[in-house]
Amino acid sequence: MAISNTPAQDYVQSDYSHSSRLKINGSAQEQKFMENLIVESIEIYGQDIYYVPRTLVNRDTVFGEDADSKFESARPIRAYVNNVEGWEGQGELLSKFGVRIEDKTTFIFSREKFKEKVDDVEVLNVEGRPNEGDLIWFPITKHLFEIQFVEVEKPFYQLGKGYVWECQCELFEYSDEEIDTGLAALDAVETAFANAITVGLVAGGSGDFTAGETVTGGTSNVTAEVKSWDSSTRTLIVINRSGTFTIPETITGGTSSASWTTATYNTMDNQNTTASVDQGYEFETADNDIIDFTESNPFGSVGSTTDVTI
Repeated sequence: MAISNTPAQDYVQSDYSHSSRLKINGSAQEQKFMENLIVESIEIYGQDIYYVPRTLVNRDTVFGEDADSKFESARPIRAYVNNVEGWEGQGELLSKFGVRIEDKTTFIFSREKFKEKVDDVEVLNVEGRPNEGDLIWFPITKHLFEIQFVEVEKPFYQLGKGYVWECQCELFEYSDEEIDTGLAALDAVETAFANAITVGLVAGGSGDFTAGETVTGGTSNVTAEVKSWDSSTRTLIVINRSGTFTIPETITGGTSSASWTTATYNTMDNQNTTASVDQGYEFETADNDIIDFTESNPFGSVGSTTDVTI
C-alpha cells in the first residue's frame, strides 16, 4: 500500500479512502483524555497554593518595571511541586550585606484548571497564561514566590497539544509593594516588612484610628495605611505612604473618622527593622555632632529628621 503526506498534514493519508486517515497528533478525544489524566494527577499529588496576580500602577516602559505595583487578590488553585526533595537554588548565603536566602522551586499548573480558577476570574497583564512577576503563596511552608519564567513546551506537545504551565519561581524579595488580598497570612508580609514610619500627634484630637484603614493629610493630601495606633502616647505608625505629611496638618481616618494634628515624624526611622539592620536614623542623628549641616547642600537633601520636604 502506498502512503503519502503531500501536502504535509497532521495525518497520514492512505490510497483507500478518507476514512482511512491515521491521525498522528491524536484526536480531540485523545487530547481531552490526556488532559483529564493530568488534571487528576495534579489533584492527587499536588498542593493547595494561591496565585496572586500583580496589578501594574505606574509601569516604567523603559526598564519594564513598576515600583508602585500592588497585589489585591489571591486565587486558590492546585499545583504540583516539582521539587519533592526540597528547595532548589543556592539556599542560604552569607554575604557582606547579611544572610541572603535564594530558594527556588517549580510549580506546575494544569492549563485547563488555571483557566477555570484564575484566568476566567482575574484580569491578568498577559491573558491566557501565568505571568512573570506574579506571586505564588505556598501556605504549607508560608513561603511567597515570584514567577521568573513560564515554560510552555514541557512536556513537548504530547498528542499535538500542551497541557500544563511550568512556572519557575524564586523566593519573593519584598520592596514595599502593597499587598491587600484578604488572605490574612499573606497580607501579614506587608505589615511585617513595609517601611513603617512613626507620626507623633498633638493632644486634643478626636477618635481612634483602626489598623488597616487609610488616613489622609488635610493639607498635603498624602495618604497612608495605618499599621498601629497608641492613643496613650498619641503615636501613629503608618505604611504605604503616597508622599510626605506636612507639619502641622490634620490627619483624618477614612473608616474611623478619627482626626488628629501632626506634631513630629521622620522618614528614616523604620519601625519594621532593628537597629542592627537599618542604621540610617542612627547615622543621621550622630552625624550632627561631626558635620556642620548649617551649610546648604546645592544638590538637595537625602533623608533627614528635620527636613520635612523628604
